[in-house]
Amino acid sequence: MAEVVRIDKFLWAIRAFKTRTDAADACKGGKVKVAGVNAKPSKEVKEGEIIQVHKGPVVYTYKVIQPTEHRVGASLVPQFAENLTPQEELDKLKAPVETFFVTRERGAGRPTKKDRREMEKLWDAFD
Repeated sequence: MAEVVRIDKFLWAIRAFKTRTDAADACKGGKVKVAGVNAKPSKEVKEGEIIQVHKGPVVYTYKVIQPTEHRVGASLVPQFAENLTPQEELDKLKAPVETFFVTRERGAGRPTKKDRREMEKLWDAFD
């Protein structure tokens, strides 16, 4: 296998992203870090490096075991990357999504300015 490989190819190969384009866009958007430093898509990763990937509310952490630029099956991923993501980060995926619904009586029509201001006060209280 390769000794060094582009980070966008590696993240795609270990199935962190569905497409290489998604991996490259994440790198360009500052969502991928190698050793704590933002990584461009062309950044080369070597064995033993730590990669952090921000996807949604979770920060995934991977350690490169063996660089590869060929997409591998899900069962083979542990041979190429070790998932070091802490359990508290993974628990963020299971957190309930708080939803807040403002109900209005049927037939009350559109909200007035006063109604809108009251709704905005409620929204601000949750932020």
